[in-house]
Parts: sequence; structure tokens; C-alpha cells
Amino acid sequence: MSTSITKVVFPVAGLGTRFLPATKAVPKEMLPVADRPLIQYAVEEAIDAGITEFIFVSTPANRPVLEAHFNANADLEATLAERGKMAELKIVTETTLGEEKVKFCYQDEPLGLGHAVWCARDFVRDDSFAVILPDDLIQAKPGCLKQMMAVHGERGGNVVAVEDVPRDRTDRYGILDVDEDDGVIASARGLVEKPNPADAPSTLSIIGRYILDAQVFQHLDKKMTGAGGEIQLTDAISATIGSRGQGVPFHGLRFKGVRFDCGSMNGFVEANVAFGLERSGLRDDLRTALKRHL
Repeated sequence: MSTSITKVVFPVAGLGTRFLPATKAVPKEMLPVADRPLIQYAVEEAIDAGITEFIFVSTPANRPVLEAHFNANADLEATLAERGKMAELKIVTETTLGEEKVKFCYQDEPLGLGHAVWCARDFVRDDSFAVILPDDLIQAKPGCLKQMMAVHGERGGNVVAVEDVPRDRTDRYGILDVDEDDGVIASARGLVEKPNPADAPSTLSIIGRYILDAQVFQHLDKKMTGAGGEIQLTDAISATIGSRGQGVPFHGLRFKGVRFDCGSMNGFVEANVAFGLERSGLRDDLRTALKRHL
């Protein structure tokens, strides 16, 4: 039903203030979970879903670090090869995306997620595209975005990843105004950003994965502010749905997997444990250490 999606936007211009002083000199998205930085998990998830163009909405200060990670490093590769460290060499070369696949644009002011996505408009143009928030790290096979691509292929329109949250926490998320729900895929007639629990139309919240029709830029262009005085992506998506669902189709997918909120310290530490226990060379010693501390 839909055309192939090849572009992904990574909004990575945040200051990471909850992780200071670690993020004083290191971008938050470069903090490691087990053996790789958060942004690499996001890129790998995108590649697994068929993405070939990577757009980073960053800051001038953070760009060199991201470029260094995803570009080839001839000196390091030569040293590893000379020392016979072929396993390490393979790991390093697999992170290389190639300069032709990577684009950078800047978000000069922290005006909200909608504004960050809007900053990528010249690279996205008229194509449908994906958005991944690296803070939301998802442990899933197949990857969350790949699961969403399957839904988009069948139904088109906008697709987001969703999960149910306690009603008293709806004021932290974008919440779906659900039209139909089969327990896996929910269609919605609208979205509400961070509603009061008493006013929330459901408890089904959007987490950091989106597949969006380019029509969303028509509404982001207006730079209208919403909750928190920011330009909200959910408001722009809701506007594309149209009255009585006559606009762009909108679906939320309850993905198969586990999400870790790595924008919080608790979620970040838990993610390190969960992904560490996945690593065969680390699992047994880590399990023993955890038992000792607990």
C-alpha cells in the first residue's frame, strides 16, 4: 500500500542535563549501554528496517563526535589490523555509515520535538520518513521500527509505537484518542500532548518511534506552540489526521519488545543491565555480580 521509506531523523540536539557531569563534554546519545553508544543502537535499528539515509538534528558542538563515530577511522583500523585484532576491526568497520548517507542539520533553540523534526525538512522533502528518539532504547527482535514498517506497508499513513501507561502518568506523554483497537494496532482520530489524567482520552502513549507522512511539515511550518510552550510533534500529527479521520491514516502499534527510558538515570542503568545480560561474554559474570550486590 505504501512506498518504501529510506530516511530517518534522529533528534539529538539535547543537552542531557540529567546526566551531568558525564554530558558536559560527551553528547548524551554517545553514552554507552553495554558495548555501544545509544545512538548506535538507534542506527542499527534503522538499518535493520531498511533505512539508507540518516539525518541527525544536532548542534555544532555535538556534530564532530557523531561524525567521528560513524565515519571511517583509517589510523585505528590500520593499527587493529597490524595487531591482528580482527574481531575488533570488524566491530569498528561495521559502525561506518559512509559520508554520502549521513546528513546534519542544527536545532539552534530547544523549541520542542516538533521543531527538531522541522529542522530536517530540507533533507526529508516530500518523502515519508521515520523518526527515532535514541533515548527510548528498545530491546526487540525484529526491531521496533521494522515491526512498524510492516504495519505501514499494509496500512500507509502515520504509524507510531505505543504502549499503555498508568493513567496517573498520562501527563508525561502524547496520548492517543482511540477510534478502534484490536489489542495490537489502534487507529486514532486524534492525539493529545501530556493531558491531565482526568482528561486523557486513553492510556495509550506514544514512545520514541514514528513513521510520518511529509504532510506533517505543513503544520510544523506554522510553528504553533502547544503543551509546555513548545512546538509539539503530536499536535502536527494530529492535524494531519483531519476531522473524522478523513486525513492521513494514523495507527499506533503495540510493538513486541521492552522499552528502556534512557533519558532517566534509572532507565539508563536498567538498560545497561538488560543489554549486558544479552552479551554471552559478559552474562555469567554480570549475573554473579548482581546477585552479590542485591
